[in-house]
Amino acid sequence: MQTTAQSIPTTLISRIVRGRAALDMLLVVGASAVIAIAAQIAIPIPGTLVPLTLQPLAVLLVGVTLGSSRGAAAAALYLLEGFSGLPVFAQGHGGPIWLAGPTAGYLFSYPFAAFVAGWFSQRGWGSTTLRAVAGMLVALGVIYLGGWSWLAAFSGAKQAWIAGVRPFILADIVKVAIGASLLPQLQRLIAEI
Repeated sequence: MQTTAQSIPTTLISRIVRGRAALDMLLVVGASAVIAIAAQIAIPIPGTLVPLTLQPLAVLLVGVTLGSSRGAAAAALYLLEGFSGLPVFAQGHGGPIWLAGPTAGYLFSYPFAAFVAGWFSQRGWGSTTLRAVAGMLVALGVIYLGGWSWLAAFSGAKQAWIAGVRPFILADIVKVAIGASLLPQLQRLIAEI
């Protein structure tokens, strides 16, 4: 019986030989571009530094369609692109300064949220709309927790809730509903590739 450590190189080699690794890389790069494009659809909210963007929806969809590891890799690549100075963050921002400011917690949470969304999806949570919504809400909670906790270090817990979470709850519930409705088509598309 092979151990898990012995099967990993075999699995990796079989994916490379069949060309799957190149396809996985293209999917990860393309998904990071989807997140970057979604970041540019940003509406400033009065009274908060955090704009309303489509990034959370993109991160959740990337996770549920690509799975936990590729989804997390796409979100991490997105952060690396922004860190390097590419204008991929909300409202065309980029550079390391954006990963140190008050809204950086949201950005840092994206790989974890994509992983969680993918984890639920890989376990069949995308098979029904209700289960897809539940899994995506848990992943959205990861984004809220990351953003709120980082913002709380700058402004306090209550103010972080008022400015960093509360104004976005209704809009994000709508985003999750949209994402859950798109999920079956996106999963079929990725499965066909």
